[in-house]
Amino acid sequence: MDLPVMPPVEPMLAKSVREIPPGMQYEAKWDGFRAIVFRDGDEVEIGSRTGKPLTRYFPEVVEAVRAELPPRCVMDGEIVIAHDGRLHFEELLERIHPAASRVRTLAGRTPASLVAFDLLASGNDSLMDTPQAQRREALVAALAGAAAPVHTAPATTDREVARDWFAHFEGAGLDGVVAKPLDLPYRPGERVMAKVKHERTADCVVAGYRFHKSGPVIGSLLLGLYDETGRLQHVGVCASFPMARRRALVDELGPLRMADATGHPWAEWADEAAHANARMPGGPSRWSGGKDLSWEPLVPERVCEVAYDHMEGSRFRHTARFRRWRPDRTPESCTYRQLEEPVGYDLAQVLGA
Repeated sequence: MDLPVMPPVEPMLAKSVREIPPGMQYEAKWDGFRAIVFRDGDEVEIGSRTGKPLTRYFPEVVEAVRAELPPRCVMDGEIVIAHDGRLHFEELLERIHPAASRVRTLAGRTPASLVAFDLLASGNDSLMDTPQAQRREALVAALAGAAAPVHTAPATTDREVARDWFAHFEGAGLDGVVAKPLDLPYRPGERVMAKVKHERTADCVVAGYRFHKSGPVIGSLLLGLYDETGRLQHVGVCASFPMARRRALVDELGPLRMADATGHPWAEWADEAAHANARMPGGPSRWSGGKDLSWEPLVPERVCEVAYDHMEGSRFRHTARFRRWRPDRTPESCTYRQLEEPVGYDLAQVLGA
């Protein structure tokens, strides 16, 4: 492979803002695997956000790149799995599997697509220092004849259209809007774009915690919601506390700490069969990377309010943000029914926007 921009390349990043800023190019924020795609003839490499290769996990995307992208190019985009009118992030996670046979099976069962939103190189020319507006024109031209499963991400410079996308696209599984300055060159690894994400709140049961890697201070609180059968399901964690707060939480939650998990709603977390039907902490995962997933059970009596962006299946897609304790709420009142469901929106309409 001999391209004007060679792997690995860190993708350009975005910082969170509260409002959609004026005077920029706007795109939907895709919920998939960020991917930098390199093609030089039949040679194709796909790099992840961290620089690790994704190529072996998405053979159908490699085939699509050879069929639909220009012979020599470097593109920034998102690998997504879409069906039934929306994105499905959890099915992407299943692809990161050591067995090639399993990857091939999943590629046939739930094929992935590539949504391209930036062009870093074309032919023998690097576009890294080219302004965003011109790179967008070059991207549209480069993919003018491309067909599914390769898509050009919709973009607009109309702020009102972007606000409409923010309001409606969530129902197709997208999680916000990205804003890019029109004169912005491509800056790998730098947070020079802006992103606006949905934020909601929920009252959750605090049923345990994990210690922080730095020592005997709390790293994250384990959150639960009751399902329709009355079972407390593990829905995610909240973290990002200041260090002083981490230390204080150890004493604050001390009276609720259980000597062991006997009698706890998640007492069976060590049973692998239990993880097949429920979301429980401490479960084996190829994503844990050897991290210590042990946890301290708490009597599930305290309730806290957390902020979250959206759900993926039955749990929070990202780490939630602690807002406040809710002594006025009972644990039993913390159910899935309180969660706001976005109005459905067909993903095909997003890609055709």
